[in-house]
Amino acid sequence: MSKTLHKTLLGCITLLAFVFLYVPIVHITLASFSKDIVWPYPIRFTTAAYAKLFEGTIYHDALWNSLLLGLGTALLSTTLATLAVLSVLKYRSRWKGLVLFLFVAPLFVADVLLGISTLILNGLFLEIPGNLLSAILANTVRAFTYALLIIATQLYRYNWKLDDAAMVFGAGPVRTFLEITLPGIWPALLGAFIVTFILSFNNLDISFYTLGAVPTMPSVAWGSLRFGIKPELYAIAALVNGAVLLCLLAMFILMKSGRVGFGYKAGRDD
Repeated sequence: MSKTLHKTLLGCITLLAFVFLYVPIVHITLASFSKDIVWPYPIRFTTAAYAKLFEGTIYHDALWNSLLLGLGTALLSTTLATLAVLSVLKYRSRWKGLVLFLFVAPLFVADVLLGISTLILNGLFLEIPGNLLSAILANTVRAFTYALLIIATQLYRYNWKLDDAAMVFGAGPVRTFLEITLPGIWPALLGAFIVTFILSFNNLDISFYTLGAVPTMPSVAWGSLRFGIKPELYAIAALVNGAVLLCLLAMFILMKSGRVGFGYKAGRDD
C-alpha cells in the first residue's frame, strides 16, 4: 500500500469517526431550534422548546439537584483521589499494588450494580431513605476511580524532593502542600474535577436507585420518554452538550495559552 493511499484511508476513517461522534449532537441541537423535531430539515427556527423548558418548575428543580450532585461528587472524589494518589506515590509500601487494585476495582463494576447495591445497603441495613447525600456518596465510588487515574497519570513523575526540602526548612505538611505541591499539580486536579462533575451530572443508573423521588436532569428526561419525545428533551440535550463542550473548550484554551499544562514538567530527569 502506497504512502498516499495509506494517508487517504486513515483520513477517511478519522472523518467517519468524527461524523459518527458529532453528527447526532449537531442534529439534536438543530432540532431543538426547529418547529418540526421529527425531521427538522430545512430548519424553521423557533425557541419555543427553550421557553417551555425554562417555564417548567420540574426542570428547574432537576437542574439544581443535578448541579448539587455533580459539584458534591466532583469535590469529594477529587479530594479523596488527591489524598490517595499522594499517599500511594509518595510513600513506599509492599501493599501498594493491592491498594491500587482496590482503588481501581469500582471501574469494572456496572453502574446499575452500584446503584442497586447502594439501594440495598441504605434501605435494608442502614434504613436510610433515598436522598441527595446517598447519591453523592454512591456516585463518588465510581467517580473516585476516574479522578484517581487522571491525577496519577499526571503526577507519576512529580519530584517529591521539593516537598522534602520544604519540610527540612521548617514548613509543615499543610504549608508544604499549599505552597509547593498544589501549585504544581492543580491542573490535574482541575481536569479530575471537570471529568467527575460531567460523569455524575449525566449519570442516571446510580442516581435513579439512590435518589428516590428527587428529580435530576437525566431522570426527568428519561421519565418524559414514556409520553413521547418532546421538544424540551432536545433543548435539555443541547444545553447539556453545550455545557460539556464549553468546559472542554475552556481547558483547550488554557492549554494553548500556556496557563495550564496538564502533566508536571518541573524537576524531571531529562
